[in-house]
Amino acid sequence: MPEVKSFRLTESVKAAGCASKLSPAALDKVLGKLPRQHDPNVLVGFDHADDAGVYQIAPDQALVQTVDFFTPVVDDPYVFGQIAATNALSDIYAMGGKPVTSLALVCFPDKAELEILERILAGGLSKMVEAGCVVIGGHSIRDDEPKFGYAVTGLIHPQKVLANAGAQLGDALIFTKALGTGVISTAIKKGKAEPAWIDAAVESMTTLNKQAAEVIQRGDFHIHAMTDVTGFGMIGHAREMALASSISFRLHAGRIPVLPGALECIRAGYVPGGLNNNRDFAECMVDYEAGVPQDLRSLLYDPQTAGGLLISVASEDSAQLRQSLNAAEVPAVQIGEVVARTKPLIFVQ
Repeated sequence: MPEVKSFRLTESVKAAGCASKLSPAALDKVLGKLPRQHDPNVLVGFDHADDAGVYQIAPDQALVQTVDFFTPVVDDPYVFGQIAATNALSDIYAMGGKPVTSLALVCFPDKAELEILERILAGGLSKMVEAGCVVIGGHSIRDDEPKFGYAVTGLIHPQKVLANAGAQLGDALIFTKALGTGVISTAIKKGKAEPAWIDAAVESMTTLNKQAAEVIQRGDFHIHAMTDVTGFGMIGHAREMALASSISFRLHAGRIPVLPGALECIRAGYVPGGLNNNRDFAECMVDYEAGVPQDLRSLLYDPQTAGGLLISVASEDSAQLRQSLNAAEVPAVQIGEVVARTKPLIFVQ
């Protein structure tokens, strides 16, 4: 790739990555007022804030559709493109689908070096190739803040859709990545992130959820619900799953994987606005055991970029699922259980 003049992508934006999304409170208020369209082929719409929409096109086939784009979370254009692609693809995997085509979405400053744009696009393409997903077009506009992402279409059997509704009493909750990309991205923007923190966060954000999805699709596991943990944080997405399934969650804070440097970032005050928005919206439904540290409580609301899968699986299949995921080099741990519907909706111990 050609040399690119010195330019810090993260300095050109107000908020990084999924932390730049609208607050869940704003979305909840607006979407709740929209009329519902009635089409029997819509298997999954926006009623339960799921990861992607699903539309049946044949008795044995349905489309899975999503769109995701955001501002830079790192300064390297190529890596930013990779992260944006990984994040967009994740919604398809989270529904149990296979991505097949994508359209690139580009917002780019009129006066910025085109070599930067070239590297962003190349980075995104590299992950689309890895996923076996063909880029067939896109759209671009001028914007003072760079933004990049994709609209992705996948395929799935209508009877194998893994929505965020369906978690059952007694299920184990499995998580496949570590938390902390939002606070580390904020530290990167401020020029305070240590190299080891950046390396670990980049590795996480550029790792496709493809391997995990393939293990799930090949296996004979009783998986009742699934979502990916992204912009609304662990608590935000757990809340959506619990509400959609009419149950409650018990989370074990000490088991939840944390990226190197994430807690240090919180203690140093490198907290994205998206974290505070998530906490303001969802913490009213959460209670904590007294011993849960304050920094870890905060991290549960951290907006993740290209985060891991949160899986609700029958307890008798939990160990085998974790073993199968680990054998495929997917880090997977049990972080909680599904319990009967109570107040608070989520209890963290």
